[in-house]
Amino acid sequence: MFGQLVGDHDRLVHATTVRPRRLAHIRRRAASALRRIAYAEAARGRTRHRRARSRVGDMSLMTPERRPKLIDGVIGLLLLMFGLNGTGPAGEGQHTAIEPDAVAFVLVVVAALPFLVWRRFPVPALALNGAAVSVYLALGYPFGPILFSAVAIDLVFAISQPVRRVLVAEGAVLAATAVALAMHAARAGLDRFEGTVMVFGATFWIVVPAAIGIAVRIRLEARARVRAEQARRAVSEEQLRMAQELHDVVGHGLAVIAMQAGVGLHVLDRNPTKTRESLEAIRDTSREALEGLRAELAALRAPHGAADTDTPRRPAPGLADLETLVRRVRSGGLEVTLRMDVGANELRPEVDRAAYRIVQESLTNVLRHAGAAATAKVRVRRRGDWLLLDVEDTGDGTGPGNLVEGSGVRGMRARTEELGGSFEASAGDQAGFAVRARLPVSGSEERVAR
Repeated sequence: MFGQLVGDHDRLVHATTVRPRRLAHIRRRAASALRRIAYAEAARGRTRHRRARSRVGDMSLMTPERRPKLIDGVIGLLLLMFGLNGTGPAGEGQHTAIEPDAVAFVLVVVAALPFLVWRRFPVPALALNGAAVSVYLALGYPFGPILFSAVAIDLVFAISQPVRRVLVAEGAVLAATAVALAMHAARAGLDRFEGTVMVFGATFWIVVPAAIGIAVRIRLEARARVRAEQARRAVSEEQLRMAQELHDVVGHGLAVIAMQAGVGLHVLDRNPTKTRESLEAIRDTSREALEGLRAELAALRAPHGAADTDTPRRPAPGLADLETLVRRVRSGGLEVTLRMDVGANELRPEVDRAAYRIVQESLTNVLRHAGAAATAKVRVRRRGDWLLLDVEDTGDGTGPGNLVEGSGVRGMRARTEELGGSFEASAGDQAGFAVRARLPVSGSEERVAR
């Protein structure tokens, strides 16, 4: 692919007769785009064209997959150069140590090189570094830059590996280093106290980096657990929201369809006109329910943050659609009185949508449970910064001790509390059932987030 693009690019540039300045601008932009494609293909090992490989060159090292290795290489070379150049001067003030020779510098090199491969071979890299440092100290060479190689390896090993593995591996390295330091003290002729102080002091070069690495590892794992828990909670909340939305859309539609079907069967032979109206209502309600179901399923299937452009989604219903909702319920024989003292454009979209769903679910429950002779009253009004919803029916009702919250009531309560409001569902004052909700009209972030 890249080779073909390179050839097309060259033919296009040579065949185009435009002003030199404009040509240079086009060439720079085309070359930049081609390089980006080349880096991606080179990282996947897909660039085979000879000219493409020559143009990519060593820049493939700058792909995201290669950057950690490049950083490790730079740090490893810095440790190596620092060790080779600083070991000799470091021994000038240490009279108890022997002068570094070729063996010492070989050990310095061996101690620094594992940093180049620690990501792929963490345990062998730590073991090789620890062995080189231990042999270096046991032979009596001066304390110097080789210890920085040990610090670097110990730190990255402790951060990248599980804590139990770090404790075991670093414990073995610490034991080997302590033995080497004891041999170093014996070679230097130090007494027991001086040797003990030197051993404990030098082991801090192993203990402190390992402790810091373990602390960083624990902190990173805690953050990862928090992020995973937040992601799981977000997924659960979204699943609950969509389940509630499906329940409201499909449940209400099925309740209206069942009511209209009953009416149609009742007047099938006596009133063909009424039967036709019931069938038309069933058709319209089922179509609306299917559209809502299709929209929710499309949103569920769509990737996060991606819009489903193939499935047109109608605007979410709000208080402006209450008249249509009440008219549909009335057509099935349920007498509903609606009183609305608030304009739909006065509300935030989420409050407008929640208010509609609460009224819809309340009327659905009336259709399901109140009985054939029931009537319902719906009142929507604003009092200050609050939107008040009252839905009462005159159905069979339920005693205070017999009230059981189903999924519909739980969904209405969740919608209300999510916006920072309050919700109450109880037996009516005289008969039937009453739903009262209070939703915040203002956009107070503190109240909504509560």
